[in-house]
Amino acid sequence: MKAQSRQIFKGSCSHRVGLFGDIIHRNAWFYPSREAFIFGDQRVTFEQYNERVNSLIHALRDMGVRKGDVLGVLSWNCLEYMDVFGAAEKGGFIIAPFNPRLSLNDFEYLINDSEANTLFVGPEFADVVNTLKPSIPKVKHFISFESSLPGMKRHTDLLASYPTSEPDTEVDDEVRLFIWYTSGTTGRPRGALYTHGRFREEMMCLAREVPIGSDDKCIALMPLFHSGGIALNSYFFHQGATIVNMRFFDLKALLSAIEKEKITNLALVPTHLSAMLDLPDLESYDVSSIRRIYYAASPMPKELLVRGIEKFGLVFYQAYGQAESGPDIANLKEKEHDVLGKPLREQQRLLSCGRPALGVHVRIVDKNGTDVSAGDIGEIIAMSRHIMNEYWKKPQETKKTIVDGWLHTGDMGRYDEDGYIYIVDRKQDMIISGGEHIFPREVEEVLYQHPAVLECAVFGIPDPKWVEVVHAAVSLKKGAMATPEELIEFCKKNIARYKAPKSIEIMPEIPKGATGKILKREMKSKYWAGR
Repeated sequence: MKAQSRQIFKGSCSHRVGLFGDIIHRNAWFYPSREAFIFGDQRVTFEQYNERVNSLIHALRDMGVRKGDVLGVLSWNCLEYMDVFGAAEKGGFIIAPFNPRLSLNDFEYLINDSEANTLFVGPEFADVVNTLKPSIPKVKHFISFESSLPGMKRHTDLLASYPTSEPDTEVDDEVRLFIWYTSGTTGRPRGALYTHGRFREEMMCLAREVPIGSDDKCIALMPLFHSGGIALNSYFFHQGATIVNMRFFDLKALLSAIEKEKITNLALVPTHLSAMLDLPDLESYDVSSIRRIYYAASPMPKELLVRGIEKFGLVFYQAYGQAESGPDIANLKEKEHDVLGKPLREQQRLLSCGRPALGVHVRIVDKNGTDVSAGDIGEIIAMSRHIMNEYWKKPQETKKTIVDGWLHTGDMGRYDEDGYIYIVDRKQDMIISGGEHIFPREVEEVLYQHPAVLECAVFGIPDPKWVEVVHAAVSLKKGAMATPEELIEFCKKNIARYKAPKSIEIMPEIPKGATGKILKREMKSKYWAGR
């Protein structure tokens, strides 16, 4: 977008105003020289990003990729990944990001399920994709983010070879935009499909709840294949803020970036915060620029959150959501964390995920769909204008999940008299032992109270007498000591005895996925194999 063409901004004529393609064009006009993205040594302005996106759209069209075609991405975080998001948002394509931590069989399934005809490949996955080529016949175009590889076009060559002029693509609310694959906790991952209109509503919800401006600099420590990662990065971009991103989590690199770039907004998962607070030389870094810390993806132990508040102050903002709902079903705002030293009822608020976000209706219902009373446990269901449209190619599962407009989250929870929502557990994770219902999270909260416990995961394992019994996997803090027997006795003193673990495995580290979520299903599967 050259200086001589800058007259009055009229929006992108081919996009409905407010859709993301229009935002890319608008930001390039309003903030041409302001940095949009910082990836290591790569620094790109809003104008440069708009031009990169335009060139990629022209290249894809020249290759025969059309509006509505699916662009798959298999890569770790990088600037080129953001180019593909922009091309989908502005060019009318659908983007399907894939989790790089999955297996070869999973990659084959996801690529075929998405019906991608174009696959963008990070350098670490070139060999994987070459192995897969015979089994992913619908993919016609392979584009490498870095090296020139046989049978693959090079992303940078495409950007250099095509014009930066504005493409002409009609995009409205109903055009499909994202396929966000779920984590697959109940089987094969399912694709949550979002249109441009739904995604715009997501951005509007965040804008109402989390005001940021063009003077902000933000880091979201989430992978871009994850719905929370791209939603937050997109929101930061939407508001004209600068986004600093990292390929992988590196604690000292993160702290150096916060200090150097004067980061104001930081999004993380509990394991990231724990690593920061446990760093002996944390005080040697200047983190005073931080005004807000978002946390999500997995429950935050109360003790860890209290330590965070004591260090950083009232800057914490919790968001509860999922791939099917977007990032903000409910939230616990910064001022709602101001409970230290207050009555226990108010302190308990730190265990909640907050209250429903603006524009989101939330109910907690029993198995018959009847609303439960305050304090009673039921399934959390939500209705808003930004929940997913449907599961990709799965109409029957869509009908089971979205009933009369209500998204059934699969999360069990309760609410208190002040309207704060407490997630009890995933519906399918509930343990039934001797006819008694036990929620693993309740047991985990007790284990986290033990001074030696760093992380834990509780799940049911088979038992000939009780059908299922409670089992826990535990990792200990550095230098701490505790035996399984000691931890079991601790639980029996702090919870109903039938809920206490019957067995505990001490592990060096609890396995986690790319988003920081504990891989409970994988740990559980070895006990249930063949049953």
